[in-house]
Amino acid sequence: MDTTTHRTLNDLFDQLGLPSSDAEIRQFVARHGPLPAEQTLTEAPIWSDAQLAFLTEAWRDDGGDWALPFDELNVLLHEHPDVDDMPNANPS
Repeated sequence: MDTTTHRTLNDLFDQLGLPSSDAEIRQFVARHGPLPAEQTLTEAPIWSDAQLAFLTEAWRDDGGDWALPFDELNVLLHEHPDVDDMPNANPS
């Protein structure tokens, strides 16, 4: 039985104490991306100490509840697509 909680990108932003609507996530990505290719998500100078601690734990727990939204945020911040082309953060 799959006991993993399926978290979304919106959930991750909530957990980080950040505005978490789809539009607010797009604004965050537009404001903070793109990250340099050699810079990991946890190395980005955009996180508070508490946010960094949570993201570091989420990264270490690869395959855990937060793995998919962590990876999605990592991709969004590195690729920095046109915000109008970004997928909705909360899939329907």
